[in-house]
Amino acid sequence: MSEIILTKDNFDSEISSEIPVLADFWASWCGPCRMVAPILSEIAEELDGVAKIGKINVDEQPELAARFGIESIPTLILFKSGKAQAVLVGYNTKERIVRLIENGE
Repeated sequence: MSEIILTKDNFDSEISSEIPVLADFWASWCGPCRMVAPILSEIAEELDGVAKIGKINVDEQPELAARFGIESIPTLILFKSGKAQAVLVGYNTKERIVRLIENGE
């Protein structure tokens, strides 16, 4: 499965999933965001059916960025059953991101 584009219109329905959803708050001008993007694409393929990866462009979705108090990007927020469980800010390795999804830490 490829990544899902999250917007203010589909956000709540997409994160109210039975499987964990990792929301990536990013922007096209952000260097670290561009570095983590291919890692998230790999994870989306590898964990298909186990977790969903959602992409939120903060320039296009300022309401969502404000709702979650996003001050730095990339910010990854793990949602389980619609509730925010954990947050990672900045560039992180694939191993670290997978650990967040699998263990919530």
